Amino acid sequence: MRVALVTGASRSLGASIAYALAMEGWSVAVNYNSDVASAEAVVESIRNDGGTAVPAQFSVVDSEDLANGLDTIVRELGPIDLVVNNATGPQPDMPLMDQTWSDHLDQLEFFVKAPFEILKALLPGWRARKSGRIINIGSEAFELGNPYLGHYVAAKGAMLGLTRSWAQELGPEGITVNLVAPGWIPGPRHATFPKSAFDGYLANTPAGHFGEPKDIAHMVCFLASEKADFITGQKFAVNGGRTLL
Repeated sequence: MRVALVTGASRSLGASIAYALAMEGWSVAVNYNSDVASAEAVVESIRNDGGTAVPAQFSVVDSEDLANGLDTIVRELGPIDLVVNNATGPQPDMPLMDQTWSDHLDQLEFFVKAPFEILKALLPGWRARKSGRIINIGSEAFELGNPYLGHYVAAKGAMLGLTRSWAQELGPEGITVNLVAPGWIPGPRHATFPKSAFDGYLANTPAGHFGEPKDIAHMVCFLASEKADFITGQKFAVNGGRTLL
């Protein structure tokens, strides 16, 4: 059975992606850092519906913890065939003059360092098997250039750059690398946002409504499948037409 690692999979987009992949026949490592209850609930949901999943607790930005976590997944499920880089940290709105270089590094830890270290750990095995899949979870923010989020926008842009460079380098070895760029998908943490924020977003969304986590999960499942064998180095916007790119 093919093995997938979904980072940051205890809630929201990551949880939906992990569940959808499991229903497509993948054995899924549900990565999380601290929310034990939510991760266990995702694993239980997958198992109850006939899928295979294990909780995988480790920090993707701690190199030693990450390496140990990957080793544990291989022991429990087998060699990893697919990585969905979804884990993220806080993304505070900050005026430019309040931002520091450390704020930028905080974002790069999740969107550049973690994917890079995961790929380096798995690449020898993938090269030997002539196969492997990376799906990065980006953001429409890179195209839109959201104000007060330069640190986040720049890191998501760097993630897209990695996607394209890795695809060029690894394509001849049967390894594909793509990026899915979601729009704003409201969740519980947005409950206190004013109605004007929701209305303003939808006013510039051709589809006229918000997306759901399953919309992102469907695209990830497609890119993880054999149907996407000839697709690499691409960015797929799943945002109701906001960027038209």
